[in-house]
Amino acid sequence: MTVADEESALLGLAPVAPDRTVAYGPHPDQLVDVYLPRGDGAPAAARGPVVVLLHGGFWRAAYDRRHLSPLAAELAGRGLPVALAEYRRVGAGGGAPQTFEDVTAGIDAACAALAPEAPGSSPVLVGHSAGGHLALLAAARPGTPVARVLAVSPVADLARAHALGLSGGAVAELLGAGPGFPARLAAADPAQRPPAGIPVTILHGTDDPDVPPELSRRYAARGPATTVLRELPGVGHYAPVTPGSPSCDVLTRLLCRPSST
Repeated sequence: MTVADEESALLGLAPVAPDRTVAYGPHPDQLVDVYLPRGDGAPAAARGPVVVLLHGGFWRAAYDRRHLSPLAAELAGRGLPVALAEYRRVGAGGGAPQTFEDVTAGIDAACAALAPEAPGSSPVLVGHSAGGHLALLAAARPGTPVARVLAVSPVADLARAHALGLSGGAVAELLGAGPGFPARLAAADPAQRPPAGIPVTILHGTDDPDVPPELSRRYAARGPATTVLRELPGVGHYAPVTPGSPSCDVLTRLLCRPSST
Protein backbone atom coordinates (compact mmCIF):
# COMPACT_ATOMS: atom_id res chain seq x y z
CA MET A 1 0.00 0.00 0.00
CA THR A 2 1.43 3.37 -1.03
CA VAL A 3 1.09 6.54 1.03
CA ALA A 4 -1.35 7.86 -1.58
CA ASP A 5 -3.56 4.80 -1.07
CA GLU A 6 -3.68 4.94 2.70
CA GLU A 7 -6.66 7.26 3.13
CA SER A 8 -8.90 5.31 0.77
CA ALA A 9 -7.81 2.02 2.36
CA LEU A 10 -8.98 3.18 5.80
CA LEU A 11 -12.07 5.14 4.79
CA GLY A 12 -13.11 2.33 2.44
CA LEU A 13 -13.54 -0.09 5.34
CA ALA A 14 -17.11 -0.69 6.44
CA PRO A 15 -17.92 0.75 9.89
CA VAL A 16 -18.30 -1.87 12.61
CA ALA A 17 -21.19 -1.53 15.03
CA PRO A 18 -20.32 -1.52 18.75
CA ASP A 19 -21.69 -3.88 21.34
CA ARG A 20 -23.27 -0.95 23.12
CA THR A 21 -23.21 2.85 23.19
CA VAL A 22 -23.10 5.02 26.31
CA ALA A 23 -24.14 8.69 26.37
CA TYR A 24 -22.21 11.05 28.62
CA GLY A 25 -24.20 14.20 27.82
CA PRO A 26 -27.28 15.49 25.99
CA HIS A 27 -25.57 16.40 22.71
CA PRO A 28 -25.81 13.72 19.95
CA ASP A 29 -22.01 13.59 19.77
CA GLN A 30 -21.48 13.01 23.48
CA LEU A 31 -21.22 9.24 23.10
CA VAL A 32 -18.86 6.35 23.76
CA ASP A 33 -19.04 3.12 21.75
CA VAL A 34 -18.01 -0.03 23.63
CA TYR A 35 -16.44 -3.03 21.89
CA LEU A 36 -16.30 -6.06 24.16
CA PRO A 37 -13.27 -8.35 24.07
CA ARG A 38 -13.26 -11.48 21.98
CA GLY A 39 -10.61 -14.12 21.62
CA ASP A 40 -9.27 -16.85 23.83
CA GLY A 41 -11.42 -16.14 26.87
CA ALA A 42 -8.51 -15.30 29.14
CA PRO A 43 -8.93 -12.41 31.58
CA ALA A 44 -8.30 -9.07 29.88
CA ALA A 45 -5.50 -8.26 32.31
CA ALA A 46 -3.65 -11.35 31.11
CA ARG A 47 -3.89 -10.35 27.45
CA GLY A 48 -3.38 -6.61 27.48
CA PRO A 49 -4.90 -3.34 28.63
CA VAL A 50 -8.29 -1.81 28.17
CA VAL A 51 -8.16 0.87 25.47
CA VAL A 52 -9.83 4.25 24.97
CA LEU A 53 -9.72 5.54 21.38
CA LEU A 54 -9.92 9.17 20.20
CA HIS A 55 -10.39 9.73 16.47
CA GLY A 56 -8.98 12.52 14.34
CA GLY A 57 -10.16 14.68 11.46
CA PHE A 58 -8.63 18.04 12.41
CA TRP A 59 -11.34 18.51 15.05
CA ARG A 60 -14.01 19.04 12.35
CA ALA A 61 -17.57 17.70 12.34
CA ALA A 62 -17.08 16.26 8.84
CA TYR A 63 -15.09 13.42 10.43
CA ASP A 64 -16.60 11.22 13.11
CA ARG A 65 -15.61 8.14 15.08
CA ARG A 66 -16.88 5.60 12.53
CA HIS A 67 -13.63 5.49 10.57
CA LEU A 68 -11.85 4.12 13.65
CA SER A 69 -14.52 1.50 14.35
CA PRO A 70 -12.66 -1.17 12.32
CA LEU A 71 -9.60 -0.59 14.54
CA ALA A 72 -11.76 -0.80 17.66
CA ALA A 73 -13.23 -4.07 16.43
CA GLU A 74 -9.78 -5.41 15.51
CA LEU A 75 -8.45 -4.72 19.00
CA ALA A 76 -11.54 -6.24 20.59
CA GLY A 77 -10.98 -9.30 18.42
CA ARG A 78 -7.57 -9.62 20.00
CA GLY A 79 -9.17 -9.68 23.44
CA LEU A 80 -8.87 -6.02 24.42
CA PRO A 81 -11.89 -4.14 25.77
CA VAL A 82 -12.20 -0.91 23.75
CA ALA A 83 -14.15 2.32 24.11
CA LEU A 84 -14.32 4.62 21.07
CA ALA A 85 -15.21 8.12 22.22
CA GLU A 86 -17.02 10.78 20.22
CA TYR A 87 -16.92 14.48 21.05
CA ARG A 88 -18.32 17.77 19.78
CA ARG A 89 -16.31 19.10 16.86
CA VAL A 90 -15.94 22.35 14.92
CA GLY A 91 -19.08 22.96 12.90
CA ALA A 92 -21.40 21.03 15.22
CA GLY A 93 -21.21 22.65 18.63
CA GLY A 94 -17.50 22.00 19.18
CA GLY A 95 -14.27 23.95 19.22
CA ALA A 96 -12.62 25.39 22.30
CA PRO A 97 -13.59 24.82 25.05
CA GLN A 98 -16.41 22.37 24.24
CA THR A 99 -14.21 19.84 22.45
CA PHE A 100 -11.75 19.75 25.34
CA GLU A 101 -14.54 19.46 27.92
CA ASP A 102 -16.07 16.57 26.00
CA VAL A 103 -12.78 14.69 25.78
CA THR A 104 -12.39 14.91 29.56
CA ALA A 105 -15.95 13.74 30.13
CA GLY A 106 -15.68 11.12 27.38
CA ILE A 107 -12.55 9.59 28.90
CA ASP A 108 -14.26 9.37 32.28
CA ALA A 109 -17.32 7.76 30.69
CA ALA A 110 -15.13 5.33 28.75
CA CYS A 111 -13.26 4.30 31.89
CA ALA A 112 -16.56 3.68 33.68
CA ALA A 113 -17.91 1.66 30.75
CA LEU A 114 -14.78 -0.50 30.60
CA ALA A 115 -14.39 -0.98 34.36
CA PRO A 116 -16.45 -4.22 34.50
CA GLU A 117 -14.14 -5.77 31.89
CA ALA A 118 -10.97 -5.21 33.92
CA PRO A 119 -11.70 -4.02 37.47
CA GLY A 120 -9.02 -1.74 38.85
CA SER A 121 -7.26 -1.38 35.50
CA SER A 122 -6.37 2.04 34.09
CA PRO A 123 -6.74 2.17 30.30
CA VAL A 124 -4.33 3.14 27.59
CA LEU A 125 -5.47 6.28 25.80
CA VAL A 126 -4.89 5.98 22.03
CA GLY A 127 -5.43 8.98 19.76
CA HIS A 128 -4.92 9.42 16.03
CA SER A 129 -4.09 12.73 14.33
CA ALA A 130 -6.22 15.43 16.01
CA GLY A 131 -7.23 12.70 18.44
CA GLY A 132 -3.52 12.27 19.17
CA HIS A 133 -3.37 15.96 20.04
CA LEU A 134 -6.34 15.50 22.39
CA ALA A 135 -4.71 12.44 23.97
CA LEU A 136 -1.45 14.30 24.58
CA LEU A 137 -3.35 17.23 26.03
CA ALA A 138 -5.17 14.84 28.35
CA ALA A 139 -1.82 13.42 29.45
CA ALA A 140 -0.85 16.88 30.65
CA ARG A 141 -3.93 17.19 32.85
CA PRO A 142 -3.33 16.07 36.46
CA GLY A 143 -5.67 13.31 37.48
CA THR A 144 -6.34 11.92 34.00
CA PRO A 145 -7.41 8.32 34.73
CA VAL A 146 -5.19 6.56 32.18
CA ALA A 147 -2.05 4.47 32.58
CA ARG A 148 -0.29 5.69 29.45
CA VAL A 149 -0.84 7.41 26.12
CA LEU A 150 -0.16 6.11 22.62
CA ALA A 151 -0.41 8.99 20.15
CA VAL A 152 -0.50 8.06 16.46
CA SER A 153 0.43 10.69 13.84
CA PRO A 154 -0.53 13.36 16.39
CA VAL A 155 -0.79 17.12 16.00
CA ALA A 156 1.71 17.21 18.85
CA ASP A 157 2.95 20.80 18.45
CA LEU A 158 -0.08 23.05 18.01
CA ALA A 159 1.87 26.27 17.55
CA ARG A 160 3.91 24.75 14.73
CA ALA A 161 0.77 23.28 13.16
CA HIS A 162 -0.80 26.74 13.20
CA ALA A 163 2.32 28.33 11.72
CA LEU A 164 2.23 25.77 8.91
CA GLY A 165 -1.47 26.40 8.31
CA LEU A 166 -2.25 22.69 8.42
CA SER A 167 -5.52 21.67 6.79
CA GLY A 168 -6.45 25.20 5.79
CA GLY A 169 -6.08 26.78 9.21
CA ALA A 170 -7.66 24.04 11.32
CA VAL A 171 -5.96 25.21 14.52
CA ALA A 172 -7.50 28.68 14.25
CA GLU A 173 -10.90 27.08 13.57
CA LEU A 174 -10.54 24.95 16.69
CA LEU A 175 -9.46 27.75 19.01
CA GLY A 176 -11.26 30.70 17.44
CA ALA A 177 -9.33 33.61 15.99
CA GLY A 178 -9.32 37.05 17.56
CA PRO A 179 -8.36 38.53 20.93
CA GLY A 180 -6.81 36.06 23.32
CA PHE A 181 -5.75 33.61 20.62
CA PRO A 182 -2.10 33.33 21.80
CA ALA A 183 -3.24 32.40 25.31
CA ARG A 184 -5.73 29.84 23.99
CA LEU A 185 -3.03 28.39 21.75
CA ALA A 186 -0.57 28.03 24.62
CA ALA A 187 -3.18 26.40 26.86
CA ALA A 188 -4.12 23.85 24.19
CA ASP A 189 -0.60 23.06 22.95
CA PRO A 190 0.77 19.71 24.21
CA ALA A 191 4.30 20.81 23.27
CA GLN A 192 4.03 23.49 25.94
CA ARG A 193 2.42 21.20 28.51
CA PRO A 194 4.48 18.10 29.41
CA PRO A 195 2.68 14.91 30.48
CA ALA A 196 1.75 14.79 34.15
CA GLY A 197 3.65 11.63 35.06
CA ILE A 198 2.00 9.56 32.32
CA PRO A 199 4.29 7.63 29.92
CA VAL A 200 3.81 8.68 26.31
CA THR A 201 4.65 6.74 23.15
CA ILE A 202 4.29 8.38 19.74
CA LEU A 203 4.03 6.52 16.43
CA HIS A 204 4.54 8.66 13.35
CA GLY A 205 5.16 7.78 9.72
CA THR A 206 8.15 9.49 8.15
CA ASP A 207 6.14 10.15 4.94
CA ASP A 208 3.03 11.57 6.60
CA PRO A 209 1.69 14.26 4.21
CA ASP A 210 -1.07 15.49 6.53
CA VAL A 211 0.72 15.95 9.87
CA PRO A 212 4.48 16.39 9.37
CA PRO A 213 6.58 14.14 11.62
CA GLU A 214 8.55 17.20 12.69
CA LEU A 215 5.66 18.01 15.05
CA SER A 216 6.20 14.75 16.93
CA ARG A 217 9.96 15.24 16.89
CA ARG A 218 9.56 18.68 18.45
CA TYR A 219 7.25 17.30 21.13
CA ALA A 220 9.54 14.38 21.95
CA ALA A 221 12.59 16.64 22.14
CA ARG A 222 10.92 18.66 24.88
CA GLY A 223 9.33 15.75 26.73
CA PRO A 224 10.56 13.83 29.77
CA ALA A 225 12.44 10.55 29.60
CA THR A 226 9.13 8.67 29.66
CA THR A 227 8.32 10.05 26.20
CA VAL A 228 9.27 7.71 23.34
CA LEU A 229 9.02 8.54 19.63
CA ARG A 230 8.93 5.61 17.22
CA GLU A 231 9.08 6.60 13.57
CA LEU A 232 7.68 4.32 10.87
CA PRO A 233 9.82 4.56 7.71
CA GLY A 234 7.92 5.11 4.48
CA VAL A 235 4.54 5.24 6.23
CA GLY A 236 1.95 7.97 5.78
CA HIS A 237 -0.90 9.24 7.92
CA TYR A 238 -3.55 6.51 7.90
CA ALA A 239 -1.83 3.12 7.72
CA PRO A 240 -1.02 2.91 11.46
CA VAL A 241 -4.75 2.81 12.27
CA THR A 242 -5.78 0.60 9.32
CA PRO A 243 -6.25 -3.04 10.36
CA GLY A 244 -4.14 -5.42 8.30
CA SER A 245 -1.34 -2.96 7.58
CA PRO A 246 2.16 -3.72 8.93
CA SER A 247 2.27 -0.39 10.79
CA CYS A 248 -1.07 -1.15 12.47
CA ASP A 249 0.50 -4.41 13.61
CA VAL A 250 3.18 -2.28 15.29
CA LEU A 251 0.48 -0.34 17.12
CA THR A 252 -1.21 -3.56 18.23
CA ARG A 253 2.05 -5.05 19.49
CA LEU A 254 2.76 -1.93 21.50
CA LEU A 255 -0.66 -2.21 23.10
CA CYS A 256 -0.44 -5.92 23.86
CA ARG A 257 3.20 -5.83 24.95
CA PRO A 258 3.81 -2.44 26.62
CA SER A 259 7.54 -3.06 26.94
CA SER A 260 7.95 -3.05 23.14
CA THR A 261 9.64 0.05 21.76
